Amino acid sequence: MKRFVEGVDRGQSTLFPECLDDWVDEDNPVRVIDVFVDALDLGALDFGGVDPKATGRPSYHPSILLKLYVYGYLNRVQSSRRLEREAGRNVEVMWLTGRLVPDHKTIADFRKDNGRAIRQVCSRFVVLCRTMGLFAEAGIAIDGSKFKAVNNRDKNFTRAKMQRRMAQIEESVARYLHQLDSADRQEPSLARTTKSTRLKEKIAKLKEEMERLKALDVQMLATPDQQISLTDPDARSMATSGRGSGVVGYNVQVAVDTKHHLIVTHEVTNVGNDRSQLAGVAKQTKDTLRRESLDVVADRGYFNSTEILACEEAGITVTLPKPMTSNAKADGRFGKQDFRYLAGEDLYICPAGERLASPAPCRNSACRGARWSRRLLRSISAWKSDRSRSFPLSSRLYL
Repeated sequence: MKRFVEGVDRGQSTLFPECLDDWVDEDNPVRVIDVFVDALDLGALDFGGVDPKATGRPSYHPSILLKLYVYGYLNRVQSSRRLEREAGRNVEVMWLTGRLVPDHKTIADFRKDNGRAIRQVCSRFVVLCRTMGLFAEAGIAIDGSKFKAVNNRDKNFTRAKMQRRMAQIEESVARYLHQLDSADRQEPSLARTTKSTRLKEKIAKLKEEMERLKALDVQMLATPDQQISLTDPDARSMATSGRGSGVVGYNVQVAVDTKHHLIVTHEVTNVGNDRSQLAGVAKQTKDTLRRESLDVVADRGYFNSTEILACEEAGITVTLPKPMTSNAKADGRFGKQDFRYLAGEDLYICPAGERLASPAPCRNSACRGARWSRRLLRSISAWKSDRSRSFPLSSRLYL
């Protein structure tokens, strides 16, 4: 294989074996993970297994498992089995853990038993970023994401799902009963007997399912949101951006700084929309950053006058668009946002750029509003019908 780059023979021995530290660059993120975790007081953070037991098999130190968990978080490796494989083949993980390969069950148990402590580690990281001045001038962006739970959609019931499922069972029972009546009118035979037995078994199973659904319906109606999930009781059915689609899971609220894109705080909820989440997440972020004031941006899904007022009273300035609730665009008309109001002159600037002065004063406010509406309708209709704009809009104001 001449004229190609050749590798080293796998069986080649070396007098001085390479050091594992040589394979990890000085600016590699795993070095940051190593220094950060070693600087933590895991005992004060309430991690289990910090003090080893005098008897029994030696266990892994929590710092090793925490480093592995943080590495998986940064590199989108969530599965404990995949983390186990990475520990045995990834040079970065080998350097980070000292070539230890914990079992996937050990990794999963560590994550399950130390959830609160891991959350405190996230808080310590935010404190470190605040000490380094990374959050000094940045604003905060808040948004929510739907995370799928370990709960099949067929094991989540709402009132609509329950009614639909019961209706399907009733239709199936009616169909099987009709087939059973048809079989009874046939001549006695082995095939008819077999078919009748099979239909009776299906009807019995459907009736059992109906009884189970009725019992679940009672439990569902007793819950505050009239929804029940069998596998993950806290998970809820939520609509997603796709039309006619949905997911059974959680709505995770995340606050991120707009400069470095670092997560400041997060909150897991089972509420399907974001309208009631703004004030709570914003106040929690303000407390975490220890600021007197805070600038927050969000999308129109968070628009709620009560939440905005609560943020204003807490010293939080919120910037978010107002939802478009008017059907003017769909009807081919101009909406309120197309007009610009000049308070000093008490007039509007229409989409054609013309000035719409206030009509003559009227004592009756209802009459005054009606005159405004008729006048705007006449002027805008004339402007839309005359695309050439052969004469100015102001000449049509009093047509």
